[in-house]
Amino acid sequence: MIRVVLADDQPLIRTGLRVLIADAPDLEVVGEAGDGAEAVELVARLRPDVAVMDIRMPGTDGIEATRRITADPDLPTHVLVLTTFDDDDYVYGALRAGASGFLVKDLSLETILDGIRVVAAGDALLAPGITRRLIGEFAARPQGPARPRRPVAEAVTEREREVLTLVGRGLSNTEIAAELTISVATAKAHVARLFTKLGARDRVHLVIQAYEFGLVAP
Repeated sequence: MIRVVLADDQPLIRTGLRVLIADAPDLEVVGEAGDGAEAVELVARLRPDVAVMDIRMPGTDGIEATRRITADPDLPTHVLVLTTFDDDDYVYGALRAGASGFLVKDLSLETILDGIRVVAAGDALLAPGITRRLIGEFAARPQGPARPRRPVAEAVTEREREVLTLVGRGLSNTEIAAELTISVATAKAHVARLFTKLGARDRVHLVIQAYEFGLVAP
């Protein structure tokens, strides 16, 4: 069962999502919040698998709430941003804050449910083409003084470097396995080790690091 917290300042939206999720046998809503600060408190207390987060909320907005949630390494929660606004600045802000996915509210209900499942599994929600475009621009943007970073050659093995490059190109585990002529299970194991070695929460952030290391060019 995937446990979900809903954060949206519109009660009607929360009710609609709660009813939608209630019909899914593998999902359950364990808490609701009307603003970002309440969402942070609920996530810390309930430790859900996924927080579905709106961006524009009074007081603490969704991006700041996402940043606070993902800053705690002990929390198992992945954040799915679900918003009316698909402006690039919101996408970049959400990804910088640590969100694992980004959807707009006019998508189909089944797409939203599938998005929750994908994020709960630790995967990136963005389609490969969108990932390459958005993350390429994200990685190219100045972000202030660069923090010290180990060269990728010292952080990962040569095979893991190859896998990271393919993740950066937006390939799935199945596609990586075919490209490198390895099993899907082996590809998945390499990706899991990259999560640990590079401190990435999910696939989106592996893509970001692939760009930062210069393995993939925008």
